[in-house]
Amino acid sequence: MNMENNMKMKKIIYIDLDCTLVDFKSGIDSTPAEELAKYECDEKGKQHYDDIPGIFSKMGEMPGARDAFLFLAEHFDVYILSTAPWNNPSAWSDKLCWVKTHLGEPAYKRLILSHHKDLLRGDYLIDDSMKNGVDKFQGTHIHFGHGKFQDWPAVIDYFKNLLDS
Repeated sequence: MNMENNMKMKKIIYIDLDCTLVDFKSGIDSTPAEELAKYECDEKGKQHYDDIPGIFSKMGEMPGARDAFLFLAEHFDVYILSTAPWNNPSAWSDKLCWVKTHLGEPAYKRLILSHHKDLLRGDYLIDDSMKNGVDKFQGTHIHFGHGKFQDWPAVIDYFKNLLDS
């Protein structure tokens, strides 16, 4: 079997960035209080820390995220699927730079930014949220940080069991 056929047979996994691969709180924690105050609440009382220019460039990795990504990329057809805030243009490029810096070559040209995650076809979506079409995704949603998928070791155990079966 040639390499092209082998790639076609691999299950497709999409992995969210914020609060899944990326430690969003680390960006908030490294932002000065006076800057945070500007984005604390909108007219509806909702925080918009993701609109802070440059905040995504300050974020670290979730524990175990890099190793989990590398494992999954070795065994599956893996893409990073994230939503970038509409009112923060720097977030779009910061997310690309984060992927290049933290995930390297295995993530080359595997970043997809969309506000409609349900439009993508695939087998699995690992995401901490139910927003932006996650609740309508046609494959299996691995709800990261919830239920039996509290952390990356639990997610990796799930996929190792799939590989063994």
